[in-house]
Amino acid sequence: MLFDVITIFPQFFDSPLSVGFLKRALDKKIIEVRITDLRDFTTDRHRTVDDRPFGGGRGMVLKPEPIFKAVEAVRHSEDEGRTAVILLSPQGKPFGQQEAERLSKKEQIILICGRYEGVDERVRQQLITEEISIGDYVLAGGDLPALVVMEAVTRLLPSAVGSPQSLIDESFCQGILDFPCYTRPASFRGMRVPEVLLMGNHQEIKRWRKRKALENTLRKRPNLLGRAQLDSEAVKMLAKLKGELNLSSK
Repeated sequence: MLFDVITIFPQFFDSPLSVGFLKRALDKKIIEVRITDLRDFTTDRHRTVDDRPFGGGRGMVLKPEPIFKAVEAVRHSEDEGRTAVILLSPQGKPFGQQEAERLSKKEQIILICGRYEGVDERVRQQLITEEISIGDYVLAGGDLPALVVMEAVTRLLPSAVGSPQSLIDESFCQGILDFPCYTRPASFRGMRVPEVLLMGNHQEIKRWRKRKALENTLRKRPNLLGRAQLDSEAVKMLAKLKGELNLSSK
């Protein structure tokens, strides 16, 4: 997987790519990351990447010429099945696990880090294949979201994580939140680990975890349950939980 990041702050990525999970993925050559300075594709002596918006208004807008040139310089293929050109902005489609899984099938992901009041609309019209947001809030730019997308996608690549089963079991991969986790000691400040986890009955542990995952989702993110793929046992558990918790089916 090749990530190409186009930004006006290339140094922003120095530390995140030199430690932790992404560094390990780089060292193992699971991914390659190239950081491109948008200012390298300007033509004036001030290396100008932004200008005032036509029609007036506040703030500055990223100019189209440097962005088009930068993408054209790094793009390997015009095939959208192989290469995604993504603009990171608050106006984009919300980024989630399904989007990460879809992007993990690409060969190259180009991440354009928005900045200021946004980008010239012609970038959206002619250049990008999709626009992504990591949440309904405004950040100073798209650099942090670019790192979020890179990490979420990289985790899904072969050999990126130590235990592939953990990708199946964790939150959102099955459409619901995860179950509670405990470790030693079994008793801490009067709080004990649930007895079922200490008895060694793997079938009962599996059922307990499924039930707790459903309960966790029902309490915290009930909106996820509408599109979760639940087996017949989970459907029965969920109906019982709603009755016990006195919650509606909405």
